[in-house]
Amino acid sequence: MSDIHLDRIRKSYGKVEVLHGIDLALSSGEFVSLLGASGCGKTTLLRTVAGLEAVTGGHVVIDGQDVTGLPPEKRDIAMMFQSYALLPHLSVYENVRFPLRMRRIGVRDEQDERVKAALETVQLGHLSDRFPRQLSGGQQQRVALARAIVSNPKVLLLDEPLSNLDARLREDMQVELIEIHRRLGLTTLFVTHDQEEALSLSDRVVLLNAGKVEQEGAPSEIYARPATAFVSGFIGSANVLKGELEAGGIAVLEDGQRLAVSADAPAGPVSVVLRQEDLAVAASGEGLKATVKTRVYLGARNRYVLSLAGETIRLLTDNETVLQPGDEVVLSIDPERIRVLAR
Repeated sequence: MSDIHLDRIRKSYGKVEVLHGIDLALSSGEFVSLLGASGCGKTTLLRTVAGLEAVTGGHVVIDGQDVTGLPPEKRDIAMMFQSYALLPHLSVYENVRFPLRMRRIGVRDEQDERVKAALETVQLGHLSDRFPRQLSGGQQQRVALARAIVSNPKVLLLDEPLSNLDARLREDMQVELIEIHRRLGLTTLFVTHDQEEALSLSDRVVLLNAGKVEQEGAPSEIYARPATAFVSGFIGSANVLKGELEAGGIAVLEDGQRLAVSADAPAGPVSVVLRQEDLAVAASGEGLKATVKTRVYLGARNRYVLSLAGETIRLLTDNETVLQPGDEVVLSIDPERIRVLAR
């Protein structure tokens, strides 16, 4: 296991700067997710750690060694790609053994033991003689993971490895990754655009926006205490309303509705963050007045799209709460659950 330090990493393609001086540190054995929308720079950052992209500026340090100028094979890392990149003419066994052969790690007997151990770790020892075309998507994903860990790398890099799987299999593989990481303890940097994956898998989440770190922290911290309106909207898809904070903890929304909040922000323009699961349809007439636009049935719950203060917001309810488009409703929320950010 090794730690990773990224020091002021910059990356440009011609005149276009993709990464803007990113600083990031991973502790030995930590699982960190790079989260963000397409084009935010997360895969580019991962590739600079792998040595597949040369940095324009800054340093990559792994286990105390500056590897910025080293090629990928000299960094003692393993990378698992979104496409899995399995060799179709090789069996599962030979696919997993391939990096050991290329890097001349161990004699044949040692390679055999490493391959068997890696395949047992991903529970595919019984399929070692099959070829990639004979495997399901989930099995191919596990073979690619076994190939990544077979050389006992210092660092494991994962580039959206679950994105090609269906919803149920993706959930199963999330659990599998958690258990494998717990057993092996590899320092892991994981790229995803899926906030659920990032929150469920990680010790720490790093949210990127336009080539910069918008916020980083433990999943529970970044979810409960977003630092900016962008984080609020991206993590958990919270409702963000514009308003003015008055002395005494009253936020006045743009349509004049008033909302009691618990906030330390100074009086002035604010963004009021209301998570959709924290809102409820009020039993009394006190609260925020909104109009139902659409109902989305989610099985165990309903999501309602409403109009409030000139903005579109979302509300999650159980199936016992049934609203119809056009209904006028009053919403309540615990002031302690409201996040207020200065604008």
